Amino acid sequence: MNLHEMKTSTKAEKADFLIKNGKIINVFTKEIIEDSIAVTNGIIVGIGEYEANVVIDADGKYISPGFIDSHVHIESSMVLPSEYAKTVLPHGVTTVITDPHEIANVAGVNGIKMMLDASENIPLDVRVMLPSCVPATSLERGGAVLYAEHLEPFMSHPRVLGLAEVMDYPSVMAMEKQMMDKLNLAHKYQKPIDGHLAGLTKNEINAYSYAGISTDHECTNVQEVLERLRVGMYVAFREGSAARNLKDLLPAVNERNAGRIMYCTDDKHLDDIMKEGSIDFCIRTAIEYGIHPVTAYSMATLNPATCYGLKQKGAIAPGYEANFVFLSDLELVEITDVWCKNEFIVRNRQNINFIKNEESKLIESKLSLGDIKIEDFELKTDSQTFANIIEINPNSIVTNHIIDKITIENNSFKPSAKENLCKIAVIDRYHSEKELGLGIVKGLNLIDGAIATTVAHDSHQLIVAGMNDEDMYVAIKTIEEMNGGIVVVSSGKVIVKLSLPIGGLMSNQSAEEVEAGLHQIENSMLKIRPNNTFNAFLTLSFLALPVIPSIKITTKGLFNVNEFKFIPVLVNE
Repeated sequence: MNLHEMKTSTKAEKADFLIKNGKIINVFTKEIIEDSIAVTNGIIVGIGEYEANVVIDADGKYISPGFIDSHVHIESSMVLPSEYAKTVLPHGVTTVITDPHEIANVAGVNGIKMMLDASENIPLDVRVMLPSCVPATSLERGGAVLYAEHLEPFMSHPRVLGLAEVMDYPSVMAMEKQMMDKLNLAHKYQKPIDGHLAGLTKNEINAYSYAGISTDHECTNVQEVLERLRVGMYVAFREGSAARNLKDLLPAVNERNAGRIMYCTDDKHLDDIMKEGSIDFCIRTAIEYGIHPVTAYSMATLNPATCYGLKQKGAIAPGYEANFVFLSDLELVEITDVWCKNEFIVRNRQNINFIKNEESKLIESKLSLGDIKIEDFELKTDSQTFANIIEINPNSIVTNHIIDKITIENNSFKPSAKENLCKIAVIDRYHSEKELGLGIVKGLNLIDGAIATTVAHDSHQLIVAGMNDEDMYVAIKTIEEMNGGIVVVSSGKVIVKLSLPIGGLMSNQSAEEVEAGLHQIENSMLKIRPNNTFNAFLTLSFLALPVIPSIKITTKGLFNVNEFKFIPVLVNE
């Protein structure tokens, strides 16, 4: 307890600031209260009339606690934490609970250190959950492997909250030693554990809950939400760029269970945040779908704070951090100003007083593809004309496993715009020896050319999809020259590219520059993909994640997630 803060709370001394004439959202009693807020040393010391050195007139605006994103990978924004902060703070997000497993899959403990260092001394409060599955499964080979002994030194870091999403459910169910060591590590330090329960059965959900895994952000329908709530889990409703589940899940919310529900963005590109928002978009959508406004705000504030033991966050009350969002319209979530501890960070919808972190040592990537030749992309068929195919569900990271007839030319698979079938390859970028997995994708909507990127969850190998081998080869060689990034190719020529030199995942440019680059990519894609109803690169990046049903692809080939085994591309009729 701070003596000066206590004195100002008792009115024995003046507060630093008094914010008056505001309509305070009280997330405890679910009501709006017209009163003043006294702040000293960045902490709320009282609600009511106080003397203060500085008085700020809220001019009748609503005041909410700062929003909390309950699960996010900052790397997926493609910018460093300071630039990410500039992007989300105007949307009212003052705290994020991030899992740096993207950069950890590339660079291991050095990646975690980089993200911790790069998020120091910025207005956004970045709390970290330590990656539990690097690689995502024991069947993959990425840039690093993390065991419990690698994670334990981070457990004492003041901004580390616990263990991040446990994706490798077969290892949990088999009680595999390395996974048990990580779960026990979290229990040893009394830290929360995040879940990743995509497609799990009731028995597997029970086992996860017994193991102390207390959250899930992978629900796709109301029944899955209720199953998790009934075993005591918190559920995060996700609205990212590729996975958009919010509207499907909101019917599960009622006043009896709302206290166990929160929001997250998980993987959301910078341009999508700028275009539609972050957690503010979730609140706005919840209200539109009939959730009581104060309940909708509580799901963005008190609920995640309670879930993760952030005792001084999530509410406007004495003893809580002074993180406020000022709103001109409660239901439309129109944000005008954002206050963090002792100052306005956003004023009149513009960032001010922004501190950029320049101290962190950045990790640069160096691709090592081996002796890749254009012939490696040929998919020989012999006499077989049927194939196991990855079918895309638009705006979802869940795929369908279908078996269908394919077009053959010169004893090789020929992509078909008419059938909406293209070729896909995942290439090892970390090791000098060549390793390449080939497959077929239905529904990516390419009619020509090729696209490639080193953003390929979670091992972040090089992934490429295309309508011909020549353009696919040009795409991967361009990515290699850039040491990571995104590229679009047509007729043997690069029509647009974006360099991501930091681990092949992030740019060292400003948020505005990266947003402009992403916009240029989106426009250029219309040349080879006129049916642009969902984000092609976000969708492509998740086709390499072998823990999301039903079928995915790795450097070792097609992977049946439901049966957890590799399968051939070609099948007998």
